[in-house]
Amino acid sequence: MRVLQISSAKTYGGGERHVIDLSRGLLERGHEVFAAVRPTCTWRKRLDFLPEEHVFEVSIRNSFGVLSAMRIAEFVRDNDIELIHAHVARDYVPASIACMAAKSSRYLVTRHVMFPLKPFNKFALRNCARFIGVSDAVGVELRKLFAKERVRVIPNGIDLARYKAESGQEKRAEFREFHSIPADAPLVGTLGELKEQKGQRDLILAAHEVLKEVPEAYFVIVGQDHSLDGRFRRELKRLASVMGMEEHFLWLDWLEDTSEFFAAIDLFVSPSHSESFGLAILEAMAFGVAVVATETEGAKELLGETEQLVPVRDPLKMSRAIVRFLTGDLERMEAAAAAKLRAEQKYSLVRMLDATEALYREILAEKA
Repeated sequence: MRVLQISSAKTYGGGERHVIDLSRGLLERGHEVFAAVRPTCTWRKRLDFLPEEHVFEVSIRNSFGVLSAMRIAEFVRDNDIELIHAHVARDYVPASIACMAAKSSRYLVTRHVMFPLKPFNKFALRNCARFIGVSDAVGVELRKLFAKERVRVIPNGIDLARYKAESGQEKRAEFREFHSIPADAPLVGTLGELKEQKGQRDLILAAHEVLKEVPEAYFVIVGQDHSLDGRFRRELKRLASVMGMEEHFLWLDWLEDTSEFFAAIDLFVSPSHSESFGLAILEAMAFGVAVVATETEGAKELLGETEQLVPVRDPLKMSRAIVRFLTGDLERMEAAAAAKLRAEQKYSLVRMLDATEALYREILAEKA
C-alpha cells in the first residue's frame, strides 16, 4: 500500500509520536509511506527514516486551505498514493478536498483528542471512509456526529520490546546523580506539555501537602511551554518558590530519551484536566512505574477501575494518593506490576499496527 500521513502540528506531542510510530511500523511491514508536514514543524527530523522525496512540506493554516489541498492532491497523483490519513483537525477538510481532487485515493482520519468536532464536519467530511478514535471515549464523541459503522477505535500502542530491554538501576543512578537528587529520596515525576489543561499547577499544590508527610520527597516536571512568552512555566516555578518548595523541584524540557526519567522516578503522576488517551501514562506503565492519575477518560481506559485514580482538579486527594504510594512500598510495587502487565496485554504497537493495516485493506477493498 502507498499511504500519505498528514499532520500540520508544529510541535511534537502524543499525536505526532503516533504518526511517527505508525509510519515507521508500516514502512517496516513493506508499505510505501509518505508524510505531509508544515515547513516550520519542529519534529521533521524524527521522520528521517523516510526517503527525503517522501516527505512533503505544505502550509495548512486552517480548515479551509483550498490551495494547500490542491498541492496535496498533486502530490497524491504524482506518487500514486492510495490512502490519505489525516491526524490534526485543521487538516481534515483540506485532506478531504485533496482526496476528491486527486480522484484516485481513499481518505480516513484519526482523532487524537476528546474535543467534539464542529457539526459542519458531518457534511464536509462525507467522503471520509473511516474515523479512528484512539480510545473508547473518543469513539463515543465521533459516533455523535458520524454513522457508527464509519467509526473504529484503535488504541495507541507502544513498542514494548524497548521497555523490556532497558537497564533500570544504572539509568536510575545516572539520572539522580546528574541532577543532585539523593539516591534514596522518594521521587515523583510528571511529563507533558506545560499548559493549563495538563494540570501541573494542581500537582504543585498537591506537593505542598505531600511534603508535610514525606519531607524528603522530590518532584520532577518534564515538559515545554509552547506559548509565545512562556508565561505558564514561569507561573508554575513562581508558585513552587512562593510555597517554599523550590529546592524540591526539578524542571526539565522535553526529553529525547525518557528512559532515564522513568527509571529514576518512584511514582508517575498525570494531573491532567482532560486526556483522550495518555501516552505518557502508558509509557510509565510499560516501564513498570506506579501511576496516580486524575479521572480523565484516557486514564480510566488505560488503568481500569483502580484506587490510582483521583478526581480532576482536586490537589488534596491527589496528595493523599501520592503519600499512600510513597509510604507503601508493597502497594506501589503491586500497582506497578499490574499496570505493566495491562500495558503488555492491551497496548502493544504490534496490536495498533495490525488493526490499522487491516482497516486500510478494508477501505481499499471497498474501493475495488
